[in-house]
Amino acid sequence: MAGARAAIRYAKAVLSLASDRKTDDVVNNDMKLIVNTIAQSKDLNDALQSPVLSASIKKTVLLEVFKKTDKTTLSLIDTLVTNNRIDILADVAIKYNQLFDQSKGIEVATVTTAIALTDALKQKVLAKAKELTGKDIEVQSIIDESILGGFILRVGDIQYNASIANQLSKLKREFTLN
Repeated sequence: MAGARAAIRYAKAVLSLASDRKTDDVVNNDMKLIVNTIAQSKDLNDALQSPVLSASIKKTVLLEVFKKTDKTTLSLIDTLVTNNRIDILADVAIKYNQLFDQSKGIEVATVTTAIALTDALKQKVLAKAKELTGKDIEVQSIIDESILGGFILRVGDIQYNASIANQLSKLKREFTLN
């Protein structure tokens, strides 16, 4: 829990600094890169979490991996290393993305489907979600074959489940009650 609170504090500080420098869009892209890179590289994630590796080695690795990022992002890495909090880098990046989206009035809609969304369908989902929320929407697509077909749309704390697996589950409950 303390790590989550610290991640929010660092993210707020970085967003404030990036906004002052008018580089908040660039830093947002850097944070997305950091989240994706750490999520896709088990070795990098393990290195960041390792108590055995020294902070200087972690810093060297991160500065090499993210050398083409903005100076605000590099300052964040340096600050986290200095404060022995580099293990929360991914959490800070996630919180930064969330705070950035909030500041710009952007809501993230998660669409879960059995197969990949086509561009036309993605545009329809985007339009419907924007109509429901009245906010700018960013669509995040997840593929989950267990839903069999249809889709599950989640915007904030609202969820609309139009999956075939859900419909079959409802039918099963109806038959067992009768």
